[in-house]
Amino acid sequence: MTRPAVAEGRDGQVHWDGRKWPDRLHWQFEMRRLGEDEHGTWLFVPPGATARRGAEPPVAIPHGFVSLVPPDAWWEAEFYPPSHPRWEVYVNIGTPCEWLCDRIRQVDLDLDVVRGHDGTVQTLDEDEFADHQVRFEYPAELIERARAATAEVTALLQTRAEPFGSAAHRWLALALGPLDAPHG
Repeated sequence: MTRPAVAEGRDGQVHWDGRKWPDRLHWQFEMRRLGEDEHGTWLFVPPGATARRGAEPPVAIPHGFVSLVPPDAWWEAEFYPPSHPRWEVYVNIGTPCEWLCDRIRQVDLDLDVVRGHDGTVQTLDEDEFADHQVRFEYPAELIERARAATAEVTALLQTRAEPFGSAAHRWLALALGPLDAPHG
């Protein structure tokens, strides 16, 4: 399935409308659409952009990143330049992204799968996922989908299968210029 036509904002701007189950405000920020390939739609958040989590005050995003929104997947991925202090890839497990004119809406399901610059892959926020299953009464199918997506993404990250191999390099270079040296 391909991304539906969207009415992007000025200069290809797209608003990220992150939610928590069932429909609580989560991360909100602006992205710029870079393009599409066989993996999905690629977007960019520049260094210094601001983001707001729920009703909290806005915060600056110190390191820019490129985001991949694949069609119909239960995840969205953020790819960071080598200068990022912790992550190479950060994958948010959540409902499939919905394109709504000039915004993308996804319900974050707590679990995150990350790959560090050293190649280590780990799942974050298992405790939050367990707590929220009870507190917010996640439906059984939602839990199953989140677990399946976590297992799928973990395997892809560990084997560096695309789009978690070199696919993001082109988009990072397009957005940030030549990739910088690793942090450290």
